[in-house]
Amino acid sequence: MKGFILVILGIIAVVLVVGGATAYNIMTEVGMGDSNFDSGSVGEIIDKVSNVATSDSSDSDSSSSDNSIVDKVSDIVSEEVKFNAQNGEGYYREVTYSDGGFRQYDTETGDLIGSSYDSDQDQLPSME
Repeated sequence: MKGFILVILGIIAVVLVVGGATAYNIMTEVGMGDSNFDSGSVGEIIDKVSNVATSDSSDSDSSSSDNSIVDKVSDIVSEEVKFNAQNGEGYYREVTYSDGGFRQYDTETGDLIGSSYDSDQDQLPSME
């Protein structure tokens, strides 16, 4: 009986180690590794989410500007990470919305680098 309990504990330990290593690899692939994490990261993410939540989309169907963040998140049709061929290196995350618009974010910094919305144009980096 004692040997059986030790085997079960050993299996649980192996599952935890393999699961942790897999989770770490997945997080570093999508740019969420610990090298990108600093004490200000959480605040920056909250600020960016707040900016997305408060910026109104340019569609004419939705005349109400009091949509909640849940409404805006449910408008997301797809989200994918793509290679930044224009820059020749790095990756960006492209979020497509139900109204046909899109926003592009740098995967390393989380900064908005592209958008089809007029309201976002002043937030984009200068191309000069």
